Amino acid sequence: MTADKHLQSWQERFELAEAMQPIIGKLYRNQGVEVLIYGRPLLNASTIDITKAHRLVKKYEGAKLRLRESFPFVEALSRLDVKHARVDIGKLAINYWRNHSDGSEIEAYMTEQLAPAIGKEMEQRDVVLYGFGRIGRLLARLLIERTGVSNTMRLRAIVVRGGREGDLEKRASLLRRDSIHGPFNGSIEIDEENNAIIANGTYIQVIYANSPDQIDYTEYGIDNALVVDNTGIWKDEEGLGQHLQSKGTAKVLLTAPAGGEIKNVVYGVNDADVLDSDTILSAASCTTNAITPVLKAVYDKFGINNGHVETVHSYTNDQNLIDNYHKGDRRGRSAPLNMVLTSTGAAKAVAKAFPVLKGKLTGNAIRVPTPNVSMAIMNLNLGQETSRDEMNEYLRQTALFSELQNQIDYTASTEVVSTDLVGSRFAGIVDSEATIVDGDRAVLYVWYDNEFGYSCQVVQVMAKMLNVTGVVLP
Repeated sequence: MTADKHLQSWQERFELAEAMQPIIGKLYRNQGVEVLIYGRPLLNASTIDITKAHRLVKKYEGAKLRLRESFPFVEALSRLDVKHARVDIGKLAINYWRNHSDGSEIEAYMTEQLAPAIGKEMEQRDVVLYGFGRIGRLLARLLIERTGVSNTMRLRAIVVRGGREGDLEKRASLLRRDSIHGPFNGSIEIDEENNAIIANGTYIQVIYANSPDQIDYTEYGIDNALVVDNTGIWKDEEGLGQHLQSKGTAKVLLTAPAGGEIKNVVYGVNDADVLDSDTILSAASCTTNAITPVLKAVYDKFGINNGHVETVHSYTNDQNLIDNYHKGDRRGRSAPLNMVLTSTGAAKAVAKAFPVLKGKLTGNAIRVPTPNVSMAIMNLNLGQETSRDEMNEYLRQTALFSELQNQIDYTASTEVVSTDLVGSRFAGIVDSEATIVDGDRAVLYVWYDNEFGYSCQVVQVMAKMLNVTGVVLP
């Protein structure tokens, strides 16, 4: 009988997860609503992923969230005119069931909680990806998964050098297959006659150009577009300003640290500094995005007198597969075979996004023989004494309920390793089991998917620049 009971329970959960999937998909496509369970997105999630997301709630709340308890909230959400929002039905459901014994008032409760997003309208804006390497292709995947009638950022074109025979098919193939992040979730076709890629119904014009100012985007029906420069070739106003000389462009975002007076934006930390008048911005680096939200959280609670950040970083495309010439020190040695000590500007770059830490941090980096997922080890001298438990509990609450909940994730697993975090959508994940605190000194370990997590941060900066940022509820 016990075995039958467990099987029956599993069957019930599985069927409810299956019932959720089409509702979640429609909400996203038709209303721009992303459904989450304690920060875990359910869009395109499998039935197993949905049930696992519910099980994780117990780690945060000490009590389970059953699918039969959350399903009525998904149904109620589908009946409301909520638009352009990230809605955490897990948090809404837990809060409701703490105060109610039945489900008679769920829709009224949801209407009250989601009021800021009901009837919210936004215009659609064009996006161009200039460069189609690791970050460019991941940004394309993220933009394509948002395709629908309510989509606010439309991927209209990619710009690359070349145009040699077979180039279009190779570009499509690299989007279709990824050795780290797996296959593209959908279908990809090519239109050779018009130089285009069609991915899940999204028509993406492929434009060949050697310079930003050679292109007239209006010829392709693209206007007032945000150009996201993924090449890293130009990092100052003069170079990036070339994009603005092209017809059809309005703004430029660099997916690398910028020089000069260009703002380096870490979403969640200093995105309030983004003005409508800003035409050129930087989304900083993957490491800066990973560490700055955690540093801000720690500073706000405990203060930071000074510290050192050591980055254990996966090798990148600018290193060599085998020993060969490289203009950078040590980077010429084989990346898959060596740990390579190198420099990083991330510690200094933090000051651009969070100026109170200017001059307080030093940093170095070790490139290691893994292709993705990195770690930052932050050795901090705090402004006050604390304990390991207090630090971890504060960071756990920050990850769940603060304004940084979309940037900081938290794990209490004693078994997590780097490959477990491939595809994480958070800027950084605090490894609480590794936290060390001794009086006013703390050592924090922060994992980050230096490709995908960073790309998710970039997308949020893009939305901010285009004034199409959805609300986060609750």
